Amino acid sequence: MWAQLIMMRLKPGKDADLPRLYEELRATEQPGSGLLRTTAFRDQNDPSRIYHLVVFESEEKARQREEDSRRQEGLSAARATMAEIFEGPPEFVDLTVVEENSY
Repeated sequence: MWAQLIMMRLKPGKDADLPRLYEELRATEQPGSGLLRTTAFRDQNDPSRIYHLVVFESEEKARQREEDSRRQEGLSAARATMAEIFEGPPEFVDLTVVEENSY
């Protein structure tokens, strides 16, 4: 498995736009993309910081998903929303999953 942690800073007063962004992002997903799960977090100490953890079958699948033309077409609305609600570009941290447990 492979994951990315994505950090963004929310502009003041844009909290109500997050559900719209998440719906736009869900609409872009294609079957078989290798995406296993996504989780969104908000920093308790700095509520303007939003984190997304996206987990994939492999880095190869994740990179193929980035290039998928069907997904790219659908991302225009999500990209516009991100530009509207976040300050600056997102920060990405690439992660190799070394262990996972569910309880």
